[in-house]
Amino acid sequence: MDSHFPYDKYVTGKYYIGRRTETQVFANLVSQGENVVIYEPPKTGKRSLVQQAFLNMKPAGQRFAPVQLSLLDVRSLRELALRLAAAALQSAGSGPEDYARTAQELLAGSHLVFDPARFSACGEVVSLTWELDDEDLRAAFLLPYRIGVRDGVRRIVVLDEFQNVMLTEDGERACRILEGVFKTLPPDLAPGACYVFLGSQVNAMHDIFGVRRWFWRRVERLRIPTIETREIMDHVNRGFLTSGKVIDRELLQGVCRLFKDNIWYINHFSSICDSLTRGYILEPTLTEALSTLLAIHEPRFVATMNDLTTFQVSLLRAILDGHTRFSSAEVIRQYGLNSSANVRRLKDALCKKEIVTFDPDDNPVLLDPLFEYWVRKYFFKMTTE
Repeated sequence: MDSHFPYDKYVTGKYYIGRRTETQVFANLVSQGENVVIYEPPKTGKRSLVQQAFLNMKPAGQRFAPVQLSLLDVRSLRELALRLAAAALQSAGSGPEDYARTAQELLAGSHLVFDPARFSACGEVVSLTWELDDEDLRAAFLLPYRIGVRDGVRRIVVLDEFQNVMLTEDGERACRILEGVFKTLPPDLAPGACYVFLGSQVNAMHDIFGVRRWFWRRVERLRIPTIETREIMDHVNRGFLTSGKVIDRELLQGVCRLFKDNIWYINHFSSICDSLTRGYILEPTLTEALSTLLAIHEPRFVATMNDLTTFQVSLLRAILDGHTRFSSAEVIRQYGLNSSANVRRLKDALCKKEIVTFDPDDNPVLLDPLFEYWVRKYFFKMTTE
């Protein structure tokens, strides 16, 4: 059934709202062969933006082929090379004969091959005949360029959850080799492909692209702003009206404030409301929907808090209390943080656990609005609006 409030997959078409400028900017960048990085908290619309941009590019007559790969479960450079090469080959053909021909033509000289026996036995599109070396990894990164030039169709390589490259045995080696590909790319190969790096762990991605500065000046960062409250409210109202329901605009504004205009949470919340009533959506319905949504996510929130040390919990409380000068003697004494050196370690720990991030002015920002609400009301039992 087609839901008016999709939250279980990326969104395109009539349910895609807001971010028109960013969608067009992304389309312009990849159309010009620029590499792009997008990192925002989970469920903030990264994949939706990319897929909507691809959808917009097709009627404009642009020739491109996405090569999409998730690094969510990749834990070795061998797996990264095999998966990337396989995805590239699959974008260039539809069967073993095509894969064999392309691999023989464009992967010659590397240990990456198409093995008909392996393909027949387990569907493995690319195999290794030896231990992975730097040249094999370089060949995998270059393959989309070579295919794109050969076919005259630019490959747009989307590496989702790219921060997980650092969970492999040598993530810096992969970054170094890929950066070398970008730096030394022959002019005749440059039109063949571009890379798009997506990541939902904001601090881990910032460490790669902002702190260590891998791919510096060779990748454009695209920021995704929150969708305007007015546009979200119009979207939710349309959805409810379609099923014959009405919600008070003031109540809806409160929903947007609670979720800080996070469209994924708002869609999920609205879907629950839609299932709870047949007519007017009143405050008791919203309260019940919020309880349902919290019940779904509470185990995750409890696990997050159980993973924190006492000091880390204390710093989180200081953040929720509105403090920003955590190394001041007063804050250290009030929250039992021990020392300014310990404060730095605690800030790093909360960032590594992707609970908070810090803006350029070093002000803390909690990454998950529902977690922030839950931890305020149910963990610390603070007064909420």
